[in-house]
Amino acid sequence: MSSTGPVLLGAYGAWIEDRLSAQERKYSFLDDGWSDAATWSREAKKAFAAQILSPELGTPSAAPRAEVTDRRVVDDLVVEELSWRLPFGPPTRACFLKRADAAGRLPGVVALHDHGANKYFGWRKIADAQERIHPHVRDYRKLYYGGRAWANELAKRGFGVLVHDIFPFGSRMIRVSDLPGPVVDRTMTRPEELRELTPESVASGTVRADYDVSREESIPEIDRYNAFAGHYESTIAKALFSAGLSWPGLVLAEDRTALAYLASRPDIDPDRLGCCGLSGGGLRANYLAGTDERVRCSVTAGFMTTWADLALHTAYTHTWMIYIPGLPRLMDFPDILAMRIPLPSLVLATRQDPLFTLAEVRRAEATLAASYRKAGAEDRFTMTYYDGPHRFDEPMQEEAFSWFERWL
Repeated sequence: MSSTGPVLLGAYGAWIEDRLSAQERKYSFLDDGWSDAATWSREAKKAFAAQILSPELGTPSAAPRAEVTDRRVVDDLVVEELSWRLPFGPPTRACFLKRADAAGRLPGVVALHDHGANKYFGWRKIADAQERIHPHVRDYRKLYYGGRAWANELAKRGFGVLVHDIFPFGSRMIRVSDLPGPVVDRTMTRPEELRELTPESVASGTVRADYDVSREESIPEIDRYNAFAGHYESTIAKALFSAGLSWPGLVLAEDRTALAYLASRPDIDPDRLGCCGLSGGGLRANYLAGTDERVRCSVTAGFMTTWADLALHTAYTHTWMIYIPGLPRLMDFPDILAMRIPLPSLVLATRQDPLFTLAEVRRAEATLAASYRKAGAEDRFTMTYYDGPHRFDEPMQEEAFSWFERWL
């Protein structure tokens, strides 16, 4: 590992790089202490679970009681809008899709929505439950998804597809009017105008409702909310850490709940489940597929790199949904997905993705390929590179769909 040019911590970069190079990472399967993949995976998952600090939501296999709030046929797909409650926060809203002529138990896929600095929308970014598409979503899909609602496209291939909101996106968002007004004001104050807090500045009982979005869902309102939500991420992360939790631990718990619901449906085969997502959804796919054997086939799009890449080069452009303090001492980032060996994993990357350093993406690929090879399962890992920026467009989607058709 070596870095060239300025790095994120400036003069401290060489120290960080040396520290990363010196990590033993005893829970990597490539460590000489491991020979049996099953034994390693079991112990690595225990170590991972001890670090990620997930909240208790009951047993991982316990499905939530979901209510079907609407059901219709859209473009030859049966579309169900769903809602379920977790022990905290507003109800989770979700969408399930399958072909109208589907019969019997189908293979199921949890479609994981992205981050994209767009917290107002969750599952609606990648699935259509009705013919009307919000113009904000239409433009967003053109940028990242080749203009397609890929969850619908996958359902047309004969899969049962579940898409759900997670904290703090869509129905699980944090409403600005539920926060202390002075906190909102400080979050949105220009950095050069920030001053030390005074008793008077925190005593105000004001509420700021002007960052909430009305029922009309105007684009300026959505953009304003997303701007606040982006700036508020560090406060969320600090609050969760202070409560003995982590953001990725919370998201993983919610994703496991959704997976349990999908597995519980009578029209889904619980032995043929997969997951897939782009960017923040790819991150979620790594964590969910790497830790839960119910995911028999996974696709990660636009999110594979190393801890070194994040520490030295790219953390500034990423969400707090990634970071698990202490874990980089035990395993590198690609080792998380490797914990699912020998189950099949497809990783899709783009060569001009500004969110990652290509050399570190290839280093992560080498770790995954060597791990699968060591386990004698090299045919179950594929990583494909496409030209272009950060995205999951039609050619990439088609490869992902074919991967699911092959293994599920």
